[in-house]
Amino acid sequence: MAEVGPYSNYRMTARLELANIPGMFARVATALAEEGANLGAVDIVSASPDTIVRDITFDVQDEAHGERVVKRLNDIPDVRVLSVSDRIFLLHLGGKIRVESKLPLTTRNVLSMIYTPGVGRVSQAIAQDRSKAYAFTTKSNSVAIVTDGSAVLGLGNLGPYAALPVMEGKAMLFKEFAGIDAWPICLSTQDSDEIVRIVQGIAPGFGGVNLEDISAPRCFEIERRLKESLDIPVMHDDQHGTAVVILAALQNGLKVVKKRIEDARIVVNGLGAAGLTCCQVLLAAGASHLLGCNRQGIVLSGDAERLRQSRHHLNVCIHNDKATGTLRDALTGADVFIGLSVANVLTRDDLALMAPDRIVFAMANPDPEISPIHALSHCRIFATGRSDYPNQINNALAFPGIFRGALDVLAREINEPMKLAAAQALADLIPAATLSEDYIVPSVFDKQVVPSVAKAVACAAWETGVARRSPKLQGQDVNR
Repeated sequence: MAEVGPYSNYRMTARLELANIPGMFARVATALAEEGANLGAVDIVSASPDTIVRDITFDVQDEAHGERVVKRLNDIPDVRVLSVSDRIFLLHLGGKIRVESKLPLTTRNVLSMIYTPGVGRVSQAIAQDRSKAYAFTTKSNSVAIVTDGSAVLGLGNLGPYAALPVMEGKAMLFKEFAGIDAWPICLSTQDSDEIVRIVQGIAPGFGGVNLEDISAPRCFEIERRLKESLDIPVMHDDQHGTAVVILAALQNGLKVVKKRIEDARIVVNGLGAAGLTCCQVLLAAGASHLLGCNRQGIVLSGDAERLRQSRHHLNVCIHNDKATGTLRDALTGADVFIGLSVANVLTRDDLALMAPDRIVFAMANPDPEISPIHALSHCRIFATGRSDYPNQINNALAFPGIFRGALDVLAREINEPMKLAAAQALADLIPAATLSEDYIVPSVFDKQVVPSVAKAVACAAWETGVARRSPKLQGQDVNR
């Protein structure tokens, strides 16, 4: 049975009533060990001459394993399971976010200023000049996290209710990492026209829109139409955030193996929302030898210049009915593999087909395209989306700083130069002297990440003419 680490996502606490006789806890510990559960904290809740109530914390492999362990505990003579709690569910109890006022509402005078009649003056000022909403409301620091629940994490179409805890988590990341107030907007429709109409309708209250967990290919159309119709940044993070971090990691990985992106043979497996956008960003960054694969095999290939010119409409370059080879064919001689597909599509023999000093980004979650245990000894650089191995490619490295930078300059959109600037800023955070096979991207908890990315994005927005306010230079703001 596989070991369960101390940071398992399946940590449970069982409240047990045990007979107050010698050796009872030893029976419990033995049962846990025999079931492969990892015993953690043990706390006494209460005791009497006849019974002792203990809280026993332990790690299990998954929910089914947890159910077996609890049943085993219940079967021990003189032991009664009073309750079982799961730390993940406890963290979500009552939701993970809330609204708080920025100033105390303590007197009638304050009430009259923040609400009627005082607020009427602010409303009239905004009615005369709509841009003042950025100065006198939360619009300038607010992002709508919009989903229809059609592609929740890697779990599929779970719907808007099941998507809500994920969107709350995203809102926490916005707030904790970038100081942005983000609001979960879970829509009870998966009709693209209706989604576009709803987001257009709520846009006045927000400075940006983060589209999240919307299935492909609908996400492309929804994002395109919203970007065309709104004057605030709109970004589908599953596509662009992931692509930005992959590019940053690849830039540093190629430095380690002393190769150039223009020369590297790159294979992208999985051409959904993230895969296609990854291809677009790689082409924009200078990739010249790119193959895209899906279940049919190699379905995206061609002259680098033609692909670059078509990168914003790469779907038209994908020919599912005319695959020109298999994934193994694509891997032969490849320098880089980027997986945005499904678990366990690669073997060690497949990696052996690649060029020396190979780079493998296996991004399928929670189980990557190849087991890290198998891959680590067969490639020079290995990265996943997981936090339990080095080189975690996490889009939380990108989206907080991207939106922070866009909001800071009141950008009308998030364009390609802004995304490329974000990737370069991420890559540059790791000094050349500390760059290594196991350290090609910074930690999400690195305090420099958001300010560095935000500054680069804001400057790129200003330079490309989509900012309404300049980046702060020497404490001065210049309005455009």
